[in-house]
Amino acid sequence: MTAHVAPWKKDAVASLVSKLGETKVVGIIDVRGVPAPAFQTMRSNLRDKAQITMLKNSLARLALQEAGKKRSGMEGLVGAVDGQCALVTSDLNPFRLFKQLDATKTKMPARGGEISPEDIEIKAGDTPFKPGPIVGDLQKAGLPAAIEQGKVVIKRDKLLVKEGDEISREVALVLSKLEIFPITVGLDLRAAFEDGVVFEKDVLVVDDAEYFGKVRSAAAEALNLAVFIGHPNEVSTKPLLTKAHFSALNLAANAGVMNSETVRLALAKARASMIALASKAPEALDDDLKAALSRAPAAPAKGEGGAATGAAKEDRKDDKGKKDDEKASEEEAAAGLSALFG
Repeated sequence: MTAHVAPWKKDAVASLVSKLGETKVVGIIDVRGVPAPAFQTMRSNLRDKAQITMLKNSLARLALQEAGKKRSGMEGLVGAVDGQCALVTSDLNPFRLFKQLDATKTKMPARGGEISPEDIEIKAGDTPFKPGPIVGDLQKAGLPAAIEQGKVVIKRDKLLVKEGDEISREVALVLSKLEIFPITVGLDLRAAFEDGVVFEKDVLVVDDAEYFGKVRSAAAEALNLAVFIGHPNEVSTKPLLTKAHFSALNLAANAGVMNSETVRLALAKARASMIALASKAPEALDDDLKAALSRAPAAPAKGEGGAATGAAKEDRKDDKGKKDDEKASEEEAAAGLSALFG
């Protein structure tokens, strides 16, 4: 004897096999706990990006196995067909499809009987409730509630439900009144198939910020390496030219080669040397040199490092508002260049 299969089942499987053979990506989504009205809304919002097909698990497994005969690897999705689930087909790659489905998730109030996905802790403080029967409801749920100065308050912090524990009906009612929605519902992509590869959920969960941060870091390190070893390409050529320019300028300045760029450095170095020499014989200076010497940064005296440094800093702050600030800045820069090229 052969088992009789209803014609509608054969037609449903054949239609699904045809669809699975034409679409780019096939996935299995978890629809457990999603209310029917919310599911229809999510399904409608995804219509332009993904199509969801509801079918009995046994028929869905059969369709995947049949489709796998033409698209090798698709049968790997059979293991993900379990419990309340549906098939999703899309032209989005598995990672983008996961993001789209993950965006459907929303918080909902508990109804009682659900498993808490996290610790639910109620903080001490005032509540929005007026004195009345609500106090008894709060206490029945395990909260240390009381009436103080005409207000209903929670007297101390209370861990109401631990992660993994069942949420009772009494607790669910109180959480709803406190506008605490601990249950997350939405379409959860369990696995997806593309180009012969099945992507499990743990692979599809990608932190975009962390991923792009790693890409930027890798790009910066690659550029640094290319410049360090002198490898020219579209990105490294500009910093390589900049590095070569300053190396050439440094070499020319140290070798005493005069050109339009090094002459300013040479003059600044000469002026700095002049100021340093003038400081050795202040009594022999004319007025211009004395003025230039007074504007030059003074080295701290021995044993007075902290005070001298502080005084020099204050003097430099006072000079910032004067017209001759630019000259003083040039002399400081010249002193630094003198140390570099001397």
